Amino acid sequence: MIEVLLVRTSLSRLASRPAAATLLAIAVAAVGLGPAASPAAAAAIPAGAGSYSDSRPAGTSGPTTNTGAPVTPKLTTAARDKPVPTNDWWSSLAYQRYGDNPYSTPMYGHPLTYQAKASGLEVGYPTTPAIVGDGRQYEYAHKADLTVGLSGLNSPDTKADAWSDWTVTPYWADGSRTFRATIGHGMPFVYAKGSGGDARITTASTPTVFSDQGNVLGITVAGHHYALFAPTGSDWNVSGTAITAGLGGKDYFSLAVLPSTDALATYRKYAFSFVTGSQVAWQSTGGTVKATYSLTTEAKEGTERGTLQALYRHQWLHTTDALTPYTYVSPRGTMKVRESASFTTSQKNNGVVPALPASSGVDKARLAGYLNEVANASDPFSGAADTYWTGKALGRLAQLVPVADQIGETATRDKLLGLMKGRLQEWFTAGGASEFSYDKDWKTLTGYPASYGSDTELNDHHFHYSYYVYAAAIIAQYDQAWAADSAWGSMIKHLIRDTANPSRTDSAYPFLRGFDVYAGHSWASGHQGFAAGNNQESSSESINLSAGLVLWGAATGDTNLRDLGSFLLTTESEAITQYWFDASQQVFPASFGHDTVGMVWGSGGAYSTWWTANPEEIHGINVLPVTGGSLHLAREKAAIKRNIAEMERENGGPAQEWRDLLWQFESLSDPAAAKAKWDGVNGNYTPEQGESKAHTYHWINTLNTVGAPDMTVSGDLPTSAVFSKDGTRTYTAHNHGSTARTVTFSDGKTLSVPARSTATSTGPGGSNPDPEEPGPSTGNTFRLKSGGILTTATTDPAGADTIASADGVNRDGTPYRPTVYEVKKVNGKVASGAATAFRLRVDAGTKVGLAPQVRVSYDLTGDGTFDRAETFRYFATDPVNGWEEYTQASGPQATTGSLGELKNGTVRLEVWNALGNGTSQVQTGTDAAVLKIPYV
Repeated sequence: MIEVLLVRTSLSRLASRPAAATLLAIAVAAVGLGPAASPAAAAAIPAGAGSYSDSRPAGTSGPTTNTGAPVTPKLTTAARDKPVPTNDWWSSLAYQRYGDNPYSTPMYGHPLTYQAKASGLEVGYPTTPAIVGDGRQYEYAHKADLTVGLSGLNSPDTKADAWSDWTVTPYWADGSRTFRATIGHGMPFVYAKGSGGDARITTASTPTVFSDQGNVLGITVAGHHYALFAPTGSDWNVSGTAITAGLGGKDYFSLAVLPSTDALATYRKYAFSFVTGSQVAWQSTGGTVKATYSLTTEAKEGTERGTLQALYRHQWLHTTDALTPYTYVSPRGTMKVRESASFTTSQKNNGVVPALPASSGVDKARLAGYLNEVANASDPFSGAADTYWTGKALGRLAQLVPVADQIGETATRDKLLGLMKGRLQEWFTAGGASEFSYDKDWKTLTGYPASYGSDTELNDHHFHYSYYVYAAAIIAQYDQAWAADSAWGSMIKHLIRDTANPSRTDSAYPFLRGFDVYAGHSWASGHQGFAAGNNQESSSESINLSAGLVLWGAATGDTNLRDLGSFLLTTESEAITQYWFDASQQVFPASFGHDTVGMVWGSGGAYSTWWTANPEEIHGINVLPVTGGSLHLAREKAAIKRNIAEMERENGGPAQEWRDLLWQFESLSDPAAAKAKWDGVNGNYTPEQGESKAHTYHWINTLNTVGAPDMTVSGDLPTSAVFSKDGTRTYTAHNHGSTARTVTFSDGKTLSVPARSTATSTGPGGSNPDPEEPGPSTGNTFRLKSGGILTTATTDPAGADTIASADGVNRDGTPYRPTVYEVKKVNGKVASGAATAFRLRVDAGTKVGLAPQVRVSYDLTGDGTFDRAETFRYFATDPVNGWEEYTQASGPQATTGSLGELKNGTVRLEVWNALGNGTSQVQTGTDAAVLKIPYV
């Protein structure tokens, strides 16, 4: 429970409440945190025109245990000089937060969970969620099914020995025995190596043996199936809860959690193909972000080098690579298994713009007045002293610079730029009241005065520094000389290397410190010292760093950093969509009564924040700050509406405290509703501390004029965006380069953008949902309606239709007694770059081996002959009651004919069971029963 965790540990981060400082002081006193002994006098290390110190300022603390004692990384000799990615799912292996626990806290790899102890590695597979904290948290808590180690192993501690992008190898040694176990995200296997003892598995209860093949043993513990693999020639011996095997002179063995007992043969094939590393490679081209996730392996026996890996929902939704029928339960929804050492995902690039485009809906005189209120304030930084609050103040000013420039208020623009430069340069010069200090043990750069454990726990660097990077990117847009490496750019690059280092060979900073490339999002805690694993509250501040990278890279001509930002933002956007907002309503347990969470934990999620139970902050903490990097949230407009509705239900009415943030959030789906709320207050409110009336007024009135972001269209420049209202699209892009360029959008529109300028144009086009995740709309998006109808109406009642049995015959690719839905008299032209998309919810109940399949056909002229047919791969349903999502992400199986202009044409969707001997169901009349055709 969150309440218990807060007593045992310090806070990860407090956000924008006046009581935050008081609450932090109480929490710090409760756990005995205090300054460590003062270090020797610091030296200034030059970085361009700036500098940082080589040791922290007098009277401050670096990383500590919970009692305030200094702590250094817990690493083996082999790993001692390697930078540790502190904010990770396994960080407690390296960071001993609690002096009485030299091993680890629970680590959530998914599908497996782990915890190190003296005798080896606890392994669990939690499959049943618990609802705790008065219904405000769901968790799949770690519970050991078994412990893997060596006979007699009794190690005084566990250290991190090796790691790669999403795998880690903990190490145990007790003077007689050594033991290593490689574990990772998505890995159903634990790969063990040891010396000085027999392989030993200790089960939590007496196991049931379902298969005994000598060196291969299948057991069931606590309802979960495991396979144990010893070297060929060895034999497992079961004695109560102890299972042992001699290694016969070898030093390796493995185990795997099985999705079912009949999967043993498949998993046995890869038992000795040991994973030795993991790596992601990304590229951003032509408006698309692709990422390939690869494992390296070593054959301990035989020649097999393949493996099995389980994909998270945010991954399998965006891959066309073949997947097996095997699945696992996880706190992130269903994980699907791929039989390969790699897979690739592909997503539309979510663009970032310095500001929303100019529009007629903004009263320039009124906006200028609001801008002057900020620029001429007696203290534009509102008393900010530490890294976080200084960052928020910088972010507030940065949002107004391009807005002032847009309406010709150049003097105000330059005054804001001067304020930002002055404050950044103070922080970027060692020896003053504020500075950055490098910790050579933890290989991190910490700003002092620090806040919310950014120093003592290595928390939240990506949150705090996101504002500095974003503000510097806006400065660089107008003053490239200031951003040069010889000036202040070197210090910004140090902040980037600390938080989002793209290099795996940099000896000064770790690779992507807080971003978990396989989980798809960042982690906030530097020590991961919680029973629930690591956590992240403000996913939007993590996005703020990615958006800052896009703009900084574009402004300084560093396309590698720009594209890194695009990869991070696009990946985390889908993770937020699924795991924070549950946009597809397929992740949160049915017993969890909320549509969003304020915090994601390794074990689940919580409808809470670190500092308050106020619904406005629970919903708003994953929105702030609202910037040109926030547009990605508009992909799931229905989820935004559910989110706002829940906030108002829980709040007992519309937002009051963080109203401006939530108005801006709502405007991404319903600008008119947001404007009505703004107009009702007419500027008579107190802005959230990272916001201003100027920015909120410009944001809401601009979107009310140009429409909400249209995420069905992307540009081939990462700094571009599209908006849509009443059949008209508005295209905008900013060109940071020194020469003019043409931006091409995925709907065929082109936009000429002069050098170092923003350009905007309009054209025909509807506001349609993302073709990868279609939702309700009009025109080219249709809901399934009972009675065989495809309709653009969104008011029909929800229902379900039956899909006939395949009668035990393989019907793959050929419709058999299909359930058919049609719409006639359709007109439209083919949309360039678009493709057929659908989202269906299907359920086979407890029936085994069923597989619904979809074909979409186009009769272009309505003459009764279908000119185009697209058959998609079937979807293998699970034998568990509950809806599952089937989309075009399953991939095409066969296509005949060609698309062309629809003139009074007919569109048909057929769904049938390709396999099995039983009926299933498909939902109708909901946002999850949708077909989108590639027409405008």
